[in-house]
Amino acid sequence: MSVSPRLAPFSLLLAASIWGLVWYPFRLLEAAGLSGSLASLLTYGLGIPPLLFWARLGGWRAPSGQWGWLLTLALSAGWTNVAYVLAVIDGQVMRVMLLFYLAPLWTVLFARLLLGERAGPWGWAIIALALAGAYVMLGWPREAGWQWPLPANHAEWLGLSAGVAFALTNVSSRGGRQIPIQTRSLWTFIGVGAVALACMGMEGRPVAAMAYLDVANWGIVVGVSLVLLLATFAIQHGLAWTAANRAIVIMLFELVVAALSSQWLAGEHMDAPEWIGGGMIVAATLFSMKLKLRHA
Repeated sequence: MSVSPRLAPFSLLLAASIWGLVWYPFRLLEAAGLSGSLASLLTYGLGIPPLLFWARLGGWRAPSGQWGWLLTLALSAGWTNVAYVLAVIDGQVMRVMLLFYLAPLWTVLFARLLLGERAGPWGWAIIALALAGAYVMLGWPREAGWQWPLPANHAEWLGLSAGVAFALTNVSSRGGRQIPIQTRSLWTFIGVGAVALACMGMEGRPVAAMAYLDVANWGIVVGVSLVLLLATFAIQHGLAWTAANRAIVIMLFELVVAALSSQWLAGEHMDAPEWIGGGMIVAATLFSMKLKLRHA
């Protein structure tokens, strides 16, 4: 049964709410002994069988010449999700998310390098606004004095890299737009599993921690897997029936949910420079929807 296009904005709100809250159950799993990589492997791995069934129903093979885009999509989306999980486990949620939302800056660059698309003066203005926002948020003088406008810890570097990978995911999805949505969704989850396995190999943390999980924590694993699947379906439906410039405004609701949940559940707060710089980054994200990309 098809879903009404009228529900598209609500689908995007649902997906944004999920991504604004999902950091918390991953922190609970970390406290229970599961590393972020292992938790990602379990939650996304459980989602692969239903996605495989869905993809086969819609014809899951990629068209000839599109496999390069599909592989790039899988690996970039895999790093996006795993790096995001690792970042929000150890870092301040809102700082990580705002660094992630520098993605429009990287999208302009990747679109130029990989697709030959030029953004013109607006593209450079967006890059300047995003960089200025990052400078205010990361380098503006505080009580400790001026500091280099760089991420302050490994969690923030992971958040930044997740945004870079997300930009590459967007460009790869546009380059491989002939690939069925079902196939792209499936390979996104496969990519997360592959990247999570690689990270687990470098962590050296025992997989045996799974044996010590109680029923409640296994319930969290299954629950997160289900809501990630729900977010995947919701965002695919929402983007299919919502204009791009409206969709990005709706998806920014994720930041509202993250700000409220991180303050309520983790007692995290942002200072004035972080709010100002974050606002500039959000503005760059909104302006990026006005770009008229053209081929060089």
